Amino acid sequence: MKKIVKYSSLAALGLVAAGVLAACSGGAKKEGEAVSKKEIIVATNASPKPFNYEENGELTGYEIEVVRAIFKDSDKYDVKFEKTEWSGVFAGLDADRYQMAVNNISYTKERAEKYLYAAPTAKNPNVLVVKKDDSSIKSLDDIGGKSTEVVQGTTSAKQLEDYNKQHSDNPTVLNYTRADFQQIMGRLSDGQFDYKIFDKIGVETVIKNQGLDNLKVIELPSDQQPYVYPLLAKGQDELKTFVDKRIQELYKDGTLEKLSKQFFGDTYLPAEADIK
Repeated sequence: MKKIVKYSSLAALGLVAAGVLAACSGGAKKEGEAVSKKEIIVATNASPKPFNYEENGELTGYEIEVVRAIFKDSDKYDVKFEKTEWSGVFAGLDADRYQMAVNNISYTKERAEKYLYAAPTAKNPNVLVVKKDDSSIKSLDDIGGKSTEVVQGTTSAKQLEDYNKQHSDNPTVLNYTRADFQQIMGRLSDGQFDYKIFDKIGVETVIKNQGLDNLKVIELPSDQQPYVYPLLAKGQDELKTFVDKRIQELYKDGTLEKLSKQFFGDTYLPAEADIK
């Protein structure tokens, strides 16, 4: 009986020792074993072309391909795109559902207080678009009493809302819509409203692709750099450092210029000093 007890005790000790060894060996990474990467979800409205759009069911466009280049061969991050409505881009960043967003996003003080701006990736000033046969609108001084279509929450909508506060005696007429920019430009061409303020690249692309030859573009003065930025959720400081560094590298190695010519037909890049 004593022999049996002694044997059982030794066996138990052996099992415990084996378990400890197994636990220790199981917790260690083997050489060459893949380390799990952090998934970065990037939100986009997939509009306007050529910044973000779908082609044959796949997302592409200047900003989409810039993001792919940023995360290419990263040993720390995996990138995934998610399409959502314009308002959903910001709601998702607020809820930490998205870590990053690209959607032809310009700078505003209000956004800078809520989100992190990465280095700019494109230069894209706003322009005023009217019908060629309309001689009544030559600048922003002439939009009082005239009508336009805007998407709520966009920079141009905010600009015109501020305009109306300052010109309450003769405001411009704002028709809010959820239509995409291509549809809005088509309605402008058809005479359903009087003018549209939007970015130069997007305007020129739609006029060319949709054959809207009855529209003309008027340059607008700007008191700030008309740049396009990736936007990151608050708290993503480490990701911002990575993204900024990669944008600088892509600028220097010519990748940004190559993509700009591919999607815009010309070089629309920020000044090098502004991406540092």
